Amino acid sequence: MKKIIRIIALLSLIGVVSKAQDTMFVHQKGGILTKIATDKIDSILFKTSDLSIGSTIKGLAQKGPFLSGSSITVFDLQSTLAPSGKSFSEQITDNKGSFELDNLSLSSNYVSIRTDGFYFNEVSGKQSTSQITLLALSDISGKSNLNINLLTHLEKARVEYLMKAGKSFSESKVQAQKEVLAIFNIEKNNMKVSENLTITEQGTENGILLAISSMIQGYRTESEMTELLSNISNDIKTDGILNDATLGSALLNHAVVLDTVSIRNNLIKRYNDIGATSDVPYFGKYITNFISKTKFVITQTLVTYPEIGLNGDNILSLTKNTYISGTYITGNHIPLSFRAELGRGVKLKIKITSLSADTIFQPATDTTAENTLIYKYRWYITNGSGINWTIGDFNTADYTQTFTAIEPDKPCDLIILFEKGPFLVEYFEMNSTIPTWKKIITCKLK
Repeated sequence: MKKIIRIIALLSLIGVVSKAQDTMFVHQKGGILTKIATDKIDSILFKTSDLSIGSTIKGLAQKGPFLSGSSITVFDLQSTLAPSGKSFSEQITDNKGSFELDNLSLSSNYVSIRTDGFYFNEVSGKQSTSQITLLALSDISGKSNLNINLLTHLEKARVEYLMKAGKSFSESKVQAQKEVLAIFNIEKNNMKVSENLTITEQGTENGILLAISSMIQGYRTESEMTELLSNISNDIKTDGILNDATLGSALLNHAVVLDTVSIRNNLIKRYNDIGATSDVPYFGKYITNFISKTKFVITQTLVTYPEIGLNGDNILSLTKNTYISGTYITGNHIPLSFRAELGRGVKLKIKITSLSADTIFQPATDTTAENTLIYKYRWYITNGSGINWTIGDFNTADYTQTFTAIEPDKPCDLIILFEKGPFLVEYFEMNSTIPTWKKIITCKLK
């Protein structure tokens, strides 16, 4: 752009443009003169030889990797990022998300790229059931390889806004990338441009990409993730800051229950299954860092524990600690529910521990001496009442029992009865080894 301005200024100074400013005379080497009416000129573009016919653009489209048959479209841009009207389309050629477009005739070194299609969901370990769209904006000067991913998508609108405000393309890209990373409390100086990142190679920057991809995906449907992407992009467009706390909380709500080991294993298995080489980066520390440092707050759990279940008051409700119950032994049968409503992809285990006991004196008989027995309070499950629970054996050594949800995206319930207690109830969501929640309950017997 500076070159264009300098040349036009020079032409004006030497009088190539007439005083009436209605005609331009262009002198070519060899003495050839071209006369052009200025009202017929739309724009003046100086192209370098490497931006003529013959440009190649290739790379990878990744969320997880896009599937073979997904579409790639390259949009030709002018130096101002305004579209020239030309576009070039191709299909992704394999399940790694690979694409290549050859012999492109481009107006400048700037292109916008769009991919549409199905992809491998690294969180669920399954292929998506709907298509998504990802975008990238790139300067291809001196390079032909570039990738499309969630970072290229999130920063695109912000880059365009910054350039319209007067910043250069490179300045806009660096600033927009830093602002996107800041949403997730990540700081990284001299980071590669987002189009150079990939989830198939080790490295700090690639781990950051995979962490952000996983948090955006969470346990969302494709339409839910697309809506979240759009809302974040629009929110940060003008000031680079995620001001909408509900969007930040939405990220955190899913981040706290992500199983980073399973996500990495899902990707390793996927690339092995399709016969592709990969070295998936480690990324869990970036999610942990976001959880520990973010200003956003958890507003929703992916598991709901309602106050009432199918069989009465829900023992798993997070808002209640005292219940009215009874067992067959006490002569009363006042059942309680053991209900959890699971979201998509959620894993859950509940552990109950008896915390207290009564001392019982057993009188002496002709054959036994008097002794003292310790009786710990217990709970009882009605056979055949379980819905979506695997019920572990009662451990008589430490008076504990575990209950594991069988399938995600379904409710769990059963009939349970308690003696007076107290009992410790621990909730382990998403294979966590540390309780996500815990409470102590007591029961009044009737």
